[in-house]
Amino acid sequence: MKLIVGLGNPGAEYERTRHNAGFMAVDRLIERHAPQAVARSRFHALAYDVTLRQGGAEERALLLKPTTFMNRSGLSVAEAARFYKLLPAQDVLVLVDDVALPTGAIRIRSAGGTGGHNGLADIQQKLGDDGYARLRIGVGSPDRQAQRDYVLGRFSPDQWDDVRPALDRAADAAEVWATQGVVTAMNTFNSAEESRGGAAAGTNESTKNSAPDAETSAPATGFNKDQS
Repeated sequence: MKLIVGLGNPGAEYERTRHNAGFMAVDRLIERHAPQAVARSRFHALAYDVTLRQGGAEERALLLKPTTFMNRSGLSVAEAARFYKLLPAQDVLVLVDDVALPTGAIRIRSAGGTGGHNGLADIQQKLGDDGYARLRIGVGSPDRQAQRDYVLGRFSPDQWDDVRPALDRAADAAEVWATQGVVTAMNTFNSAEESRGGAAAGTNESTKNSAPDAETSAPATGFNKDQS
């Protein structure tokens, strides 16, 4: 049993915003594996029971879209993980937006810091552990716009052209993580991202699969509202 969580904010006003990239990636998995499913309300989230199939392997998974707003995402993740007696290091993957990655890049890591992301910070606090996998989806960084306004804003048309295929790659990576493990997922997708020029140059993900995230040095947002 695996737990795959996409982070975002509930409500129509937040649809297709940069901060909801995690929601959108999980939506790709739902479209592939449970297109007719009706979400259940469990663990303070919209929950979907699916069987992920990839390369001849399959794994049961629970897909979650927390309805707690971003800053309280940890409540949902921790409740689900404890209910199913999951080990965060082996069984939990969080899909999340990242302003420190170029728009449309993805990067999967086996552990690390929060990178200033309030959703990840709450998950770490509620789990009491930072040793869970996270898949970051690059949304680019604001120029002169306040970061809070930027992440709660919608993608520009040019950005969306880059993000749309990145969401498909993120779903692909989540399938590999669930069925073949985090090391295989990292070796497969991080290397491909470096070839594309999307991930940070010179980072050897295959040999640093449990090193802290490079993004941890990014300034914390300091947002006080739930949405951010």
